Amino acid sequence: MKKRIPSLIFLGLTVSVLAALFTGCGQKQGKDKNDTSVIELLNVSYDPTREFYTAYNELFRGYWKEKSGQEVKVTQSHGGSGSQARSVIEGNEADVVTLALAHDITAIEDAGLIEGGWIGEYGLDSSPYTSTVVFLVRKGNDKEIRDWDDLIKDGVEVITPNPKTSGGACWNFLAAWAYWQEQDGGDESMTAEYMKKLYQNVLVLDSGARGATNTFVENRQGDVLVAWENEAYLSMKEYPDDFEIVTPSVSILAQPSVAVVDSNAAEHGTQEAAAAYLEYLYSDEAQRLAGQNYYRPSDEAVLQEFADQFDLDMHLVTIDDFGGWDAAYQTYFEDGAVFDQIYAE
Repeated sequence: MKKRIPSLIFLGLTVSVLAALFTGCGQKQGKDKNDTSVIELLNVSYDPTREFYTAYNELFRGYWKEKSGQEVKVTQSHGGSGSQARSVIEGNEADVVTLALAHDITAIEDAGLIEGGWIGEYGLDSSPYTSTVVFLVRKGNDKEIRDWDDLIKDGVEVITPNPKTSGGACWNFLAAWAYWQEQDGGDESMTAEYMKKLYQNVLVLDSGARGATNTFVENRQGDVLVAWENEAYLSMKEYPDDFEIVTPSVSILAQPSVAVVDSNAAEHGTQEAAAAYLEYLYSDEAQRLAGQNYYRPSDEAVLQEFADQFDLDMHLVTIDDFGGWDAAYQTYFEDGAVFDQIYAE
C-alpha cells in the first residue's frame, strides 16, 4: 500500500509550489524581482525565420550586454503567421512579435495587446527586412516551369501553404492574383478562374511555409514549391545539386512586420529591451545578417551589397496595390471571401 504524505507536509509543499508560481508570474528579469542582471524575451515569429533569429539573438545579446550590462536570453517560437498571432491573442506571452504580414499584428492590436501606431514605430512600416515570392523546382526543371501560367498546366503538382493559417501563403496568393490581373486586363472573374485552376493543382496545403518546404524538399512531393525567396535560397544552400530557383515575371514585395507586444512587455518589465531588440534589427550588422540569411535588407545601401545574390530588377507589386492589408484580407482571406470561394469550388 502506498504511503500517504502527512497532511502538514503536503500543505507546506502546496504553499511552496503556489508561492513559486505566483512569484514567477509576470516576472522575467532574472531569478527574483531584485535581480536585473538577466532579462528574458520571447519572440513569437513565423515559420521561415528560425535560422535568422538564432543568429540575430547572439548578435543582439552582445550588443545589449555592452549597452546595458544585462545578459539577455531570447526564446523563439515559430509557426504559421496567422496561427502565431492567434496564439498571442489567446495567451502566448510574447514580448515581441515578428510576423509575416501587418494584418496579423493588427489582429493582436485589435485584441488590446499592442498600442495603436505600432506600424510607424520603426522604419519602413516596421519592416526591417523584406522578401518576395519565387518558385523552387527540381534540378533540370522537367516540367518547364517559368511563370505562373505553367502552374495551372495539367500534371503539374504545386506545393504552397494555406492562406488561412500562413502569412507567406497570403503573399503567394496575392502575387499570383496580380500576375493574372495584368494578363487579363483586370478582369477579376477571369483571374478567379485561373486561381481556381492553380489550387486544383495544389497537392498539399500545409499550415505554414516551413511545413510546405519540408513537404517539397524533404518528402519529395510536388513539382514546384511557391515559396518565400529566403526559404528557396536556404533549400538551395542545403541541397545545391537538387533544386533551382525560378523567378516569375510578376511577384510581390513581401514586408514582414515587427512590434512590441506592449501589454505583455509592461507586465514582464521588458519594454526597454524589447524595443531595443526590434530597433537593432535596423543596424548595419543586423541588416547584413538578414542578407546573409537571404532576406532583403531594408537599408538600400546594405541591400546593394547583395546585388549579386538577389534579382533587384524583379517586377514587384505591393500590398498598396490591393488597398492595404485590411482591405486585402477582407476581400481575399476572411471567412467566405475570395480564397474560400475558390477553394470550395
